[in-house]
Amino acid sequence: MIPIRNKKKTLQVTVDEMRNFALAYVEKYAPSKQQLKTYLLKKYLKVSVSNVKKKDVTSLIDIVLSDLEKSKFINDKFYSESKAKSMIQRGNSINKIRNYLINKGINNEFIKDTVNKITDENSEQDFFSAIKLCKKKRIGPARTEDNRSLFYKKDISLLARNGFDFETSKKVMEIKKDDYLKIIRLL
Repeated sequence: MIPIRNKKKTLQVTVDEMRNFALAYVEKYAPSKQQLKTYLLKKYLKVSVSNVKKKDVTSLIDIVLSDLEKSKFINDKFYSESKAKSMIQRGNSINKIRNYLINKGINNEFIKDTVNKITDENSEQDFFSAIKLCKKKRIGPARTEDNRSLFYKKDISLLARNGFDFETSKKVMEIKKDDYLKIIRLL
């Protein structure tokens, strides 16, 4: 019979193990700091570590996160800029981008910088994003002229649910089919 050893994990082993889990997660998903913290917290609250109290787990997570930040494995500023860029390419509004970043736990300072950068590059970004959404969903100016008036309310509400304000939505809905096609070619 093989004897069972009752191994107790030391604090250093726990930190190293946590760092390895964090690095594997960062490599796979490229998360924000808050997402990584939530992941590690869930992982270590499920596993009962014998000599480490649950209160100490959060302090260990903070140590690992600060270490990863210093070594530039996680960077919320870069995360917010890259997510905003990809969301703009998909046709999302600035409001939707802002709410997404808030939900991911990004610092308000980084969110403001990202939104200001977007508006500085293109003051009419919401308008062009709404046009992209119309093309993708085949609503508004992308519909045939016969159906546009029938689906006006539905299309406006879809634009509103995607974070576009009423003025932008109305401006997009009033575009003629010819102008819409010209804008689409430019995008």
